[in-house]
This record gives sequence, structure tokens and C-alpha cells, in this order.
Amino acid sequence: MKHDVTSNPLATSWPLLDTLAAAQQEADHYRTSVEMARHISWSADASGAIRTVSARWTEVTGIDATKALNDGWLDALYPDDVERTMCAWRLALETASSIDVDYRLQTSSGYRWFRSCASPRFCPDGEVLAWFGTLEDIDDRKRAETSLLASEERFRLAAEAAGVGVWDYDALLGRRLWSDVFRAMIGLAQDVPAEPATALALVVLEDRPVLQQLVDSINSGDTHPRFELTVRIHRANDGALRWMQTSGWRVKAANGRIERILVTVRDVTEQLTAEHRVRWAAEHDHLTKLINRAAFNRLLDDAIGRADQSDTAVLTLALFDVDHLKEINDTVGHDAGDLLLRAVADRLVAALGDDVVVARLGGDEFAAIVEASPDEAAEDRLRFALRALRQPILADSITLECQATAGIACYPKDGQNARDLLKTADLALYAGKASARGELSRFRPEMRANMQRRTSMLSVARMVARDDRVMPFYQPKVRLNDGALSGFEALLRWRHDTLGIQGPDTIAAAFDDLTAATSLGERMLQGICGDLARWRDEGLTLTRVALNLSPAEFRREDLFDRIMGQLHNHGLPATLLELEVTETVFLGRGAESVGDTLASFHNAGVTVALDDFGTGYASLKHLREYPVDVIKIDRSFVADLLTEPSDAAIVDAVLGLAHQLGIAVVAEGVETPEQAAYLLTRNCSHAQGYLFGRPMPADNARKLLAAGAPTGAGHH
Repeated sequence: MKHDVTSNPLATSWPLLDTLAAAQQEADHYRTSVEMARHISWSADASGAIRTVSARWTEVTGIDATKALNDGWLDALYPDDVERTMCAWRLALETASSIDVDYRLQTSSGYRWFRSCASPRFCPDGEVLAWFGTLEDIDDRKRAETSLLASEERFRLAAEAAGVGVWDYDALLGRRLWSDVFRAMIGLAQDVPAEPATALALVVLEDRPVLQQLVDSINSGDTHPRFELTVRIHRANDGALRWMQTSGWRVKAANGRIERILVTVRDVTEQLTAEHRVRWAAEHDHLTKLINRAAFNRLLDDAIGRADQSDTAVLTLALFDVDHLKEINDTVGHDAGDLLLRAVADRLVAALGDDVVVARLGGDEFAAIVEASPDEAAEDRLRFALRALRQPILADSITLECQATAGIACYPKDGQNARDLLKTADLALYAGKASARGELSRFRPEMRANMQRRTSMLSVARMVARDDRVMPFYQPKVRLNDGALSGFEALLRWRHDTLGIQGPDTIAAAFDDLTAATSLGERMLQGICGDLARWRDEGLTLTRVALNLSPAEFRREDLFDRIMGQLHNHGLPATLLELEVTETVFLGRGAESVGDTLASFHNAGVTVALDDFGTGYASLKHLREYPVDVIKIDRSFVADLLTEPSDAAIVDAVLGLAHQLGIAVVAEGVETPEQAAYLLTRNCSHAQGYLFGRPMPADNARKLLAAGAPTGAGHH
């Protein structure tokens, strides 16, 4: 009881912190339902400090809930009960075992008896994570028990008033009496004889040995004064399953002989059902009803333990990533996305079978544990599951594509423990999303090296953007008919302290990362606008500069405002900027928003160029549907156009198409005068390549502008 805890979980991929995050999230989600219960719910941290109490505390005690936190609840206890209660609590903390203790608690109507029950919640490593408990008002039952000691008749009356059933056995007379409340609880009529066999027949088969053991102990003369047990019964009149909690006392004569046995019976079905719901909620995903990450991690550890005990068993871990969920949420709505997730969950369970553990780890990620030998059998089952997912889903007359990508890893070959196995399966999933969407990718050792290389690239890219090491280099574009400078393409370079100027290939992974790509793009745009503004201030005649945009940058809704804001801040017209995009920005969902963004740039005066034309898919469709001002013929076609008739035919076709559509053309990768001459004869107006100039720093580009003369072979 040291400090309070917020409700913000720490989200991380480490299993222990994932457990903390999942437990806190589920606790928050179901707090409302717990608050509605008749009992007072509470929780404590591993040290025993009270962290939360339900609003019922204040309703019952009249004391503000915040005053009960840490060890403040002790102030509400009856003074004589404090030491006994704390002894029991300390023992529970030391042994990490459940606690069940009765004490008197101050209420608005005086002190009342309460029963405090709590159980520890464990982390996957076996350490206690937290305690969850309830306070139940048992004052009526306590009074009934006290009355029993004074007068059996008074006890029975009090028990009836409290809704507690009574089973009274007079050992001297051999007489058994069941109270009306007890008969109603178990569904027996008033005229049914009070025979133990009758009650025992109602008990669930698995629980009968416990009750029979109690009956046998009575018959054998067991003199222990008190006993308690909870059993399940099927009620006689309607067959309903109910939980019955019994508390009994043996009353002895002066000679030590048992002369009376009194048993109170309470129907605790609702209480146990509520507790079960809370436990279920803590371990399940409320949307798909699958187990959540916390429970999955525990079951994965269990499966690894079983695999260790078998010489032949193979454990396969699969991670599934639902494709296009974000696009569906953004374009169709979250209700459709939820429908898709539920369908994926149902189809995975149906396809993989009851012997496979399936979980939703969060978001669009699912997981499965397949314990099968050999591992090829597991792989076949997982491929079958992926195929089963592909049936489209109808949501409000809209057809949704259903597809997932999977990565798998096997124990112990790909990981020696649960954490390592999750990492390797995640690496396989990442590789699959990059090159084999919708398919199954098995972990390979080189994936780890690729991921380490990617992580290193991202780290370097963040440093480059943070420390402002980005340097735009400029490659000239020329008019082929006279060699005059017609523009530049700005290419990213960055400064290394010891290795000097580095190319974009050293940080290639950054261009697929939203944050890193945006930061680098911002630095490039600042550099270009700064260079153009300086050249303008020096009185130079400016020419258009092309900037490459990565597909990741289009995932930012502020792309248009960010770029136009930079131009405005430097006082530059939009006509000085050209944006080069590749066909990848048009592929997949979300293409409509990309088209709208490019249309906004086009309408503002920014030139839009389609780069690497002819190397992708459906380029003609893109020319028709999107605002394209310039086509750039990819260097792969230009390189062999003089020796490969097919390449020459493609170049001729692109030029003819562009002329008919009124779109300008720039040929990339021109390195020889013969290539330039051929392009000129085919009415290609502009070109760039080493023949006209390599990418150069801003000072060299400035000199080229200042010269004002046509460029040519001498600049390569």
C-alpha cells in the first residue's frame, strides 16, 4: 500500500510487459461490470498495497475510496480484528496463496462482518503480478452462526431470514431436518425425505467424492468442529446447474460424542459466475472471443514444456497478419473491420481444429500453436487455414477481401524459448509481408540478419534526419534539341563523419517506414527550398527541381500542407517543384486518397511525374485516372535500346502514347551520344543521365545555373 497506479498500460513486445498491458486493459474494460456487483471488489499490487476499490466501498462504508488505498483500509477495521487480519494477509503474501478471512468493518450503520477473499495473479515467470479480491457482507451469516451457538432455533430462524439453507442432523435421535430454504435451493418438495443419498444424487458426478468423504468422516466419528466445501448440483426440479457453498459445525456432548451436526448452505452460483466472467475477460479478446496475448504466452510456455518432455513432438508457432485491415477501417468503417476480424478468428479456429491454440494478440495480428509431428504436417494445416480465409465477406452490400499473411517458426530449431520463438516467427511474418503477401513464410536464419540490417538502417536514418545531415544532390535534365538545362532531379545524399558523402542505399529501409521516410523527406524539402531561395536571392534564373516521394509519405494526411507550407515559407512558386512518384503509390487500397492528394498538387501548380514508367503494373490505367504531367522512361529500357529491338519498341511506344496524351517525357540513364541521338529522332524532348551530368552538390548546380549555357557531354 505504497503508491497509486494509473490506467495507462505500457505497450511493448516483451512478454512480461505485454502481460501487464493486457491485464490493465482488460481490467479497465470490465471495471463497470464489476462495479455493479453486490460485493466490494478490490485489487492490490504484488507487495499487498491496495491499488483499487470499487464504488461499492463508499456506498457501504461511507468512506471515500481514495482513503482505502495503500493501507488506509485498516482504519475502517474493528480494532480487535486488525492484528488477526494482518497476520493472515502477511502469510498470504509470503506464500503467494489465496486468502479467506473474516473481519468487522465500519459502515454507515455501525460495524458489520465482511468476508475478504483474494487470489494472486501470476506473471508467466511465476512471480506475483497483482492480487484481485472481493469483500462480501456476511454480517447476517455471522449473526446466524452466533445465534446457533446460543440457540438452535434462533439460528434456524436467522438463517432462513438471511436466505441460508439449513441441514440439521440430530445424531442422538437419528433425525434429519432440511429447512424450506434449503429444499427450495436444491429443488426438492417438502415431502421428500431428508436422506443424504437423495442430496448426494443431485451432486455433479465429479464432486460426489468430496461430499461422500465428508459423510464418511461424520460416520467415523471425526471430531473436527467445523467443515466447509463447495459442490455443484443439478437442481432436482429443473436440472439447472448450481454451486452450493456449505459450512458445517459438529456439536459435541461432554463425553466428546457428536450429538448434533448443523450445516448452512448458500447458493453462490451468481457470485462464482461473476468471478468466472472477470477471469475469462482477463484472458480473452472481447471482440473475437479468442484468448489474448497474456493467456497465449502462458499456453506457449506450457506447449514448450510438453515438447521438452517428448523426443518426437514438434512445436510450430504461426503469426498471422490480416492484410488491408487499416484500409478497410479507413474506407468502409470500423464495424466492417470488426466483422472481418471476427470472420478471421472463426475461420482460423474451424480450419485448424480443436487441438490448435488460436489467439488474437492485438490489432490485426493472430497466432496459433500447432503441436504436430512432423513439422511439414503443421505447415500443411497452416497453408490450408490461409486458403480458408480467402473467401470474401459481405458487409452491408460491400464485399470485403479476406486475406492474411503468415510467418512460422519451429521449436526448438528456431528458438530456445517462447520469447525467441515469437521473435523468429515475427521475422518470418515481416519477410512475408514484404515479398509474399497472403502466403506462408518459414523462418530462415538470414531473415535475422536482414532484420538487423534493416534496424541498423532505420537507426542511421533517424540520426541523419535528427542531426540534419541530409544533402540534396542535383542531377541535370536537358532539352535534347539544344542541350539546354531544363531542370534538376534532387537526389538524397547524407554526410558521414568519416566515410564522407553516402548514398540513399545505405538507409534504404527508411523509405518504407512512415516516421523515418517523413523525417527524411522533410529534410530534403527544406534543403531544396533553401537552395532555390539562395539562388533566387543571388539573381539566378531558377529552373524546376524534382523531388522523389516514397509511398510511405502518402500515409501522412498532412503531405500536401507540409510541402506547400515549405514553398510558402521560402517565397517560392509551386511551379518550381516537381514531385516524382512510382506506381507503387497507386497499388492496393487507399489509391483514391493518393489520387486526391496528387490532384491537389497538380491544381496548385506542382508538376507530377510518374517515375520508372513501364516497370510496374497497369501504367496505362494510371495515366488515365491520375494527374500525370511527366513520364520518365526507366533507364533499364534506355540502356539497351540500340541493341535490343524490344527495348527500342517499348521506348517508341511510350513516346507515341505520351505525345497523343499531351504528356512530357524524360528519358533516364542516357550515357552515350548515340542514345541521345536516337531519342531525339523519336521526338523525345528531355533526358537525364551521366552524359549530361552526374548528381552534384548544390554549389556545382548553382554554377551550372549561373553559366546559363547548354550542358553536354563535358559535364559527365
